[in-house]
Amino acid sequence: MSTIRSAELVNAHGAASAHDGGHQGHDEHDHHDDGHAPSTFRGYMTGFVLAVILTAIPFWLVMQGVIQSASTTALVILALGAVQIVVHMVYFLHMNSRSEGGWTLLALIFSIIFVVIILAGSMWVMYHMNTNMMPGSHDMHGMS
Repeated sequence: MSTIRSAELVNAHGAASAHDGGHQGHDEHDHHDDGHAPSTFRGYMTGFVLAVILTAIPFWLVMQGVIQSASTTALVILALGAVQIVVHMVYFLHMNSRSEGGWTLLALIFSIIFVVIILAGSMWVMYHMNTNMMPGSHDMHGMS
């Protein structure tokens, strides 16, 4: 039998680790190679400030009547809502292209595409059913 130094063993990654349960080298996790963004107070505060701003802008747009067209206002609010979703995912959920080997981002993209297809298809079906199924039902004044 060969003698093994009990103070150090080499783990599968080639980094030295202590045999007696202490942590050295790769086991300390003092760097962030796992793909997750570090959770810092500054990161959370940046996300919070951005979320507050992205909430205050639509409130201001609606309450002050800045944009005259209701459809344009709705589109601006939807765009700001989408930006706020991204802010929450990046700053609070720590989602990026490196986390979980990129699989969380891929699953998110698939989910977004799936939801857009379902919503667009549902709106298309409801619109066409409304216009084509009962053409005489739009005149509600004649019903007594």
